[in-house]
Amino acid sequence: MNGADLSFVNLGITIDHLRNSVTIFGFRIAFYGIIIGLGMLAGICVALSDAKRRGQDPDMYLDFALYAIIISIIGARAYYVIFDWDNYKDNLLQIFNLRAGGLAIYGGVIGAALTLIVFTKVRKQSFFSMADSGVLGLITGQIIGRWGNFFNCEAFGGFTDNLLAMRIKMSLVNPSMISQELVDKQIVENGVAYIQVHPTFFYESMWNLGVLAFMLWYRKRKKFEGEMLWIYFLGYGLGRVWIEGLRTDQLKLPGTGMAVSQLLSAALVCVAAAVIVTRHRKLKAEKESMRTEP
Repeated sequence: MNGADLSFVNLGITIDHLRNSVTIFGFRIAFYGIIIGLGMLAGICVALSDAKRRGQDPDMYLDFALYAIIISIIGARAYYVIFDWDNYKDNLLQIFNLRAGGLAIYGGVIGAALTLIVFTKVRKQSFFSMADSGVLGLITGQIIGRWGNFFNCEAFGGFTDNLLAMRIKMSLVNPSMISQELVDKQIVENGVAYIQVHPTFFYESMWNLGVLAFMLWYRKRKKFEGEMLWIYFLGYGLGRVWIEGLRTDQLKLPGTGMAVSQLLSAALVCVAAAVIVTRHRKLKAEKESMRTEP
């Protein structure tokens, strides 16, 4: 590697110098923020496109997005800070330093859901109908947004030597994200220490791409309003349960050793599966009842 910052060693891909920001007119702009912004824009475009396909007013979705983006960012940051409080309690100003990373997607999802509840009440619209288009945009944003973690050298897992193994210069990584296992298995080349990890940001991005592909295929076949929302919770949740278990930077439930996002994902998977199965059975029973009526 000759002192390279990062490489996918088993794929033969090497990045000698991994930049994480660009300077414009003397102002440093982190790639993390740029990528999150691009993800939001792409998500809005996908949601608006689906709204048009369904014959709905795309301007209404755009109005919602203006509120949801602000509340979601606040929610994503609040969720992260709450469950990582020890790293912020002694330096409260760091709470506002978004350029350093630290946004939790579930906090953003909660913020967006609460915003949509209020928005649909005020506009007298169906929450589940708008959510069906909204989640297509949401998961699109997640697919793109995860790459912000790549440039920040974060959201990775424990040691691996699989095909996608990623080797990172230790000096580029926040020490709090380096587990004892990674310290024990560190690799030293030419006097430079590296950790070799699961690129979980990549796993999640690709998993979400698969979920989105299924949702785009299934959306014309959905059986009830809100089904796309529940499919999102089921599909994303299943992937997150697995991927979160690999990560070294898990946010823990206070007083336990359990990853809060893993627990939340498991709960959402159970609820979503129950709702989908129950609704499908009910619809099937209604059809059968109509056939047997004289």
